[in-house]
Amino acid sequence: MKKIEIYTGDNCYFCDSAKRLLNKKNYLFNEINVSSDQRLRDFMVKKANGKRTVPQIFINDIHIGGSDELHALDREDLLDKIINSRDPDD
Repeated sequence: MKKIEIYTGDNCYFCDSAKRLLNKKNYLFNEINVSSDQRLRDFMVKKANGKRTVPQIFINDIHIGGSDELHALDREDLLDKIINSRDPDD
């Protein structure tokens, strides 16, 4: 299974929505809360090509966007395919 990272903030409805979807699908993910750590927030912004809002979600270090993009992938039946696809190096 792919590595999923989600950069979040405190009291963030969109972060909670994205985490609920991932939990509902039983996908393990690493949550990185950037609310109180400017260094982590700066790293997230750089990794997300300048995106400053949370959540920012990465699958195997590939930026997929935020909660809206995650839910769109799920509606289009692409999220499961992306997460469950085999890497060429496996």
